[in-house]
Amino acid sequence: MSASGPPAGVLPTPTPTPPLVPTHDQVVVLYVTVVYVVVIFGIWNIPGARTLINPLKLFTIGWHELCHIIAAILTGGTIASVTIDPFLGGATLVEGGKPPVILSAGYIGSTIFGGVFILGGFDTLVAKILSFVLGIGLVAPLVLVRDKLTILLTVLYEGLVVGFWFIGHAQALRWYCLFVGVMNVFFVIWDIADDKFFRKANDSDCTQFYIMFPRLPAHFWACVWIMFEIGVCIAFLLLGIVSFKLSTADMDTQAGKKVSWTIAFCNKT
Repeated sequence: MSASGPPAGVLPTPTPTPPLVPTHDQVVVLYVTVVYVVVIFGIWNIPGARTLINPLKLFTIGWHELCHIIAAILTGGTIASVTIDPFLGGATLVEGGKPPVILSAGYIGSTIFGGVFILGGFDTLVAKILSFVLGIGLVAPLVLVRDKLTILLTVLYEGLVVGFWFIGHAQALRWYCLFVGVMNVFFVIWDIADDKFFRKANDSDCTQFYIMFPRLPAHFWACVWIMFEIGVCIAFLLLGIVSFKLSTADMDTQAGKKVSWTIAFCNKT
């Protein structure tokens, strides 16, 4: 009796990969995400080195404070003052509104925003779209900053956003967006580290939660928010695995076709 199988000359149909099973390229993204957490924690807390990421810190802190501001306005509060500083941290003083909602909005907004940027690590098209948000977000906090080195570094980071568009069909841009995503998703860790190691002037939101609810220590709030951020990070990583199955080679081919179409369109016009 002959063995079962496809007729001679017919290739077997490949078994489809389950949606939640990562491809080889997606596994790389998962490993790099873990590495980024360790690298950012180190750079954020090493004196001298932490200055080199001031523009990205301002971007992260600026979005965090913007979330507080939006929540304050939506709950009827009035903004008294806003501080965004790479050395002192961020602070938004609000009169009125609903304090628990306003305080929670910072970590929630940072985490979800970072999750969206993590998706950029899976696909170059998503990374290109997010690069416009990053480009504007790097410049916006400079309204409140006068440190010359920070301004110079911001110009450098803006240059990287533009330059990465043209390196390897914007593959470098994917890793840039993933780095920014991890930095925002786990903002509570860097926020607490600043409290513990550098005694910054503006307290972390976990400390503010303790002041608001003194029966629950700051460590409790830190654990709650870290678990929340880990959960959201995992959710966005799974979303990226399910939604973006193109390999690096496929993304390069797709980008090359779009460039060819653009050139052809310009020649016709």
